[in-house]
Amino acid sequence: MSLKTSAESIVPTWLERSAVDVAPDLLGCSLVRLWPDGRLIRSLIVETEAYTPDDPACHAYRRRTARNTVMFGPPGHSYVYLIYGIYHCFNVVTDADGVPSAVLIRALQLETPPPWMDLQQIRKPERLAAGPGKLCQVLEIDRSLNACLLEPGQPLWLEHRDPEFHAQVEAQAVQFVQTTRIGLTQGANLPWRWYLKDCRAVSKL
Repeated sequence: MSLKTSAESIVPTWLERSAVDVAPDLLGCSLVRLWPDGRLIRSLIVETEAYTPDDPACHAYRRRTARNTVMFGPPGHSYVYLIYGIYHCFNVVTDADGVPSAVLIRALQLETPPPWMDLQQIRKPERLAAGPGKLCQVLEIDRSLNACLLEPGQPLWLEHRDPEFHAQVEAQAVQFVQTTRIGLTQGANLPWRWYLKDCRAVSKL
């Protein structure tokens, strides 16, 4: 898979806003994963959730810890954590330096299944990254990529929506859905989850 040099990467200043503003704007953007051996996957962001400092579901709600410290830093870095001792979750740090805020990337739509995977074992390729744990497994994202600066040349970076996707949104051929977040005991009433309507790659249909 070759790098599309025409894509415009997302700079940290674009992310220096509330997660509630950034999360829907990330729909249709791309997450790019680059391995040291040159392998590269570009995938479409199709589902996001926002977390802010005054949100009881936010990891930084109570205090700063070794686990969440990257959330208190400048925007444009990755926040990767482990849940249930098994699954990793990838977040994009947002808002101003010192304001703990992040967007959880819940699901991705891959351009194609990774060529190094056994395609005969993939029953539903459109759902390979349909969930935060699934996408981290496919892209091999773990805590070694925590606090990664999201810029081209790094293991992970973000790119803006391409003109074709933007045109589809303008024509309402692609629509966004806003609803409550998933799997929370606190802050479950906040409508801070967004996803692409009728997209098979969304984590919960």
